[in-house]
Amino acid sequence: MYLLGIDVGSSFVKASVTDAETGKVITSAFAPEKEMAISVLNPGWAEQDPETWWQALAGAVRKCLLSDRSLRGNIGAIGISYQMHGLVAVDRKLDLIRPSIIWCDSRAVKYGNAAYDKIGHKHCMANLLNNPGNFTAARLAWMKENEAANYAKIYRVMLPGDYIALRLTGEVCTTLTGLSEGIFWDFREHKISDEILDHFGFDRDLFPDIRPVFSVQGELGAGVAEFLGLRKGIPVSYRAGDQPNNAFSLNVMEPGEVAATAGTSGVLYGVTDRAQTDERSRLNLFAHVNHDKHLMRLGTLACINGTGIMNAWVRRIAGPGLSYEEMNRMAGTVSPGSEELTIFPFGNGAERLLENIDTGASFLKLNLNTHTSSHLFRAVQEGIAFAFRYAADIMNEAGTKISVIRAGKANMFMSSLFCQLVADLTGASVLLYDTDGSVGAAGGAGIGCGYYKNYREALASLKQVEAIHPEASGTEIYNDLYNKWTEKLRHIIASTRILRNSANSP
Repeated sequence: MYLLGIDVGSSFVKASVTDAETGKVITSAFAPEKEMAISVLNPGWAEQDPETWWQALAGAVRKCLLSDRSLRGNIGAIGISYQMHGLVAVDRKLDLIRPSIIWCDSRAVKYGNAAYDKIGHKHCMANLLNNPGNFTAARLAWMKENEAANYAKIYRVMLPGDYIALRLTGEVCTTLTGLSEGIFWDFREHKISDEILDHFGFDRDLFPDIRPVFSVQGELGAGVAEFLGLRKGIPVSYRAGDQPNNAFSLNVMEPGEVAATAGTSGVLYGVTDRAQTDERSRLNLFAHVNHDKHLMRLGTLACINGTGIMNAWVRRIAGPGLSYEEMNRMAGTVSPGSEELTIFPFGNGAERLLENIDTGASFLKLNLNTHTSSHLFRAVQEGIAFAFRYAADIMNEAGTKISVIRAGKANMFMSSLFCQLVADLTGASVLLYDTDGSVGAAGGAGIGCGYYKNYREALASLKQVEAIHPEASGTEIYNDLYNKWTEKLRHIIASTRILRNSANSP
């Protein structure tokens, strides 16, 4: 039997088919050919049409099937990984009402902060484990106030993965992990939060039925199966947000284990069995894939919005035509510190690490006579690695002691320079594995359909391909550079607050 894993990102959709018996990847494919567009109608906004995700999914699945026509009749289950926190709303015909407000959109910050104050900080941290901040609940509140006609049409509110499952199966359902990432879930009462519903005036009927993460959540209908080139009746048996799924794919399931990604955004994700909240809400806690009311397993998530997107931006501006491998090689020719060129990669919306402040990206001490594109390439990788250290420090303060970071060898973790920077700055060994979100989703589907009995069976083929350990010389150099970087960051944050307060004053 084969398993199909689908990873729906904001740039691409990736599909992978694995052999359930061996865990081996049979084939993988991306779609579309160019990154999916993000619509920015106003500063700080970010939207995508979910139909774009669906067409990209179809393209990726068809590419996989074209590589081996025998796969079509032998895929036994489908798993979904998806970009977190997005808002998708459908009407009674299950048609989209508007484009999705996606994870990096900043418009709803004030709605979440107002809820935090009104509901009460103590209750939010104890029951929701978060400031409602800039998550799905706050985005729905924005829609309720600013698009009343659209809001009145809503039959069901969904996360992006819920919508993809709907398109595959025709079933309208969600998961506990999805509700927790939207800040709809009350962890103490083990139900959708009455306080959130009451504060925002949401009707409970807007939310779909809840299904377990690992379970049959519907089956492929005949029309969809024909459209994708699959057989009808295949169960969709796993659904999780991209960061919990990435952790699952790396076998990060127990307290103290830490996973990382560095795609469009960068994330450190540590599993804990304690509700160790950060009062400043720079970290966020969500239900991990193996969480339930009898076994607390939470994901402590530190997110950096501007990671791979920063690296891609500098490539477009300073290295058109260059591959990322060539950029990495050029960056390696520059000395540590990039001859004082310093970059702060926070240019992709409000940053939770910075308490929902949107500082924008910043360049300091750019010398027009001495700095080259090679300096820019290295300074970007250093700035992103500094941001990872900043996140790691906050996680350590909150009780997650990081000694090992597991990551798939993908995106920025394909750069040996970046991996060494992260190791030297955090003091943690970086262990790289040959896996990704689509492969993890395939393994999850195998558990959900009953083929695998447990996580060990599903992840038995996971193999470490590289280990990068901190080097004393690099740690010494970069600790000093990092201290200077954080001092400058504090000034940037303070200046942004002053400008924001001035703009909001009468």
